[in-house]
Amino acid sequence: MKSDPHRVAILVYDGVKLLDVAGPAEVFGEANLLGADYRTTLLSATGADVTSSIGMRIAVDGSAATQRDPDTLLVPGGDIYPRTPVTRDLAEATGSLAARAGRVASVCSGAFVLGATGLLDGRRATTHWKIAGELATRYPKARVEPDAIYVRDGTMYTSAGVTAGIDLALALVEEDHGPDISREVARSLVVYLQRAGGQSQFSASLQGPPPRSPALRRVVDLVTADPADDYSLAALARRLNVSTRHLTRLFREELGTSPTRYVESIRFDIAKSLLDQGHTATQAASMAGFPSYESLRRVFARELSISPAAYQRRFATARRDLAE
Repeated sequence: MKSDPHRVAILVYDGVKLLDVAGPAEVFGEANLLGADYRTTLLSATGADVTSSIGMRIAVDGSAATQRDPDTLLVPGGDIYPRTPVTRDLAEATGSLAARAGRVASVCSGAFVLGATGLLDGRRATTHWKIAGELATRYPKARVEPDAIYVRDGTMYTSAGVTAGIDLALALVEEDHGPDISREVARSLVVYLQRAGGQSQFSASLQGPPPRSPALRRVVDLVTADPADDYSLAALARRLNVSTRHLTRLFREELGTSPTRYVESIRFDIAKSLLDQGHTATQAASMAGFPSYESLRRVFARELSISPAAYQRRFATARRDLAE
């Protein structure tokens, strides 16, 4: 273990998400009980206390300007980003601290704060799956990986939403002190040391905007109403009274995918919903229109890197657990 204290500066601001702050701080505090020596300091751009996204007041230890060079700078997320631009004082405070820090990390939409300073330019990064597209649009020089729980690019770390800050902090502890302490911290906090799969297991892709084309919206309606019917390219073209070539072009131009893959994605979402409701994986495969459980398992492996059974164990409802 390192003999010198490891200074962690957490930069907070009005609207910051409390769990983005408390989750990583608890990881560092728990590691201290096992022999680490993290000194966590809460800072704001001006040194004034801030109010979290749920209205709780956060007392800070000082301003960014008065902070000694931190070993780790952590920028948590907040519900205000990306709805509003990053304020100038927050961006400047972040840039100043980052220039003096040994490593820089963000949780959730804190990546937008890093992006506003140019710190993500030319780097791989991630954020919450709901806003990953906006991060890529706003900071096109960043290489956004929307399915990652956390991403390391040199001394820059970014993580997905909320509880992913705990995953990130565990990875930082492991980097500093090895896997044994990190594993013990995870056990103490009753969390996984490393989660299987990426963010996509938590997302709901059908919640995105519907296709603009009436023909493609009709495809969604057809498959949702009767997932097990025949939706081959030829069958869809007949139902929509268009040529297979025209239908293929519509899918490619508007959705960037093929008709077959799009139908599969709808069936995949239906299968996830059925698993959430308590149906077995075999039942879900049949009811969602997959020809077999094995075909559903292959899609789960490709999209989520976990099996249907593993997905169901993670998201089984409390009501179903109590009933059993």
